[in-house]
Amino acid sequence: MPPGQSKVELYAALRRDSRDGMSNRALQCKYGVTWSTVNKALPSAWPQPRTTTASARPSKLDPFTLLIDEILLIDLDATRKQRHTVTPDLPPSDRRALLVRGVALTT
Repeated sequence: MPPGQSKVELYAALRRDSRDGMSNRALQCKYGVTWSTVNKALPSAWPQPRTTTASARPSKLDPFTLLIDEILLIDLDATRKQRHTVTPDLPPSDRRALLVRGVALTT
């Protein structure tokens, strides 16, 4: 497909040349496409829409997020060396507010 040419224009050109009697192999060589592109272009003037991938699966940690949040809330009152997460630049009240809103506290 030449630069600047849309897929719709390519499909139209393939269909036009096919009606004029060009073989599929000649179409492949002329336009630099594969046989599957030629076969998709001949029956339909419009390209098929892109297929979307399956939605992202949920995280394996989802069942444990409440427990993790609870542990991190408890850690806010623990001594410095017993914390699971350290954020020295925020006072404990700010860290607690961020944690309640669901913002990650890792540095």
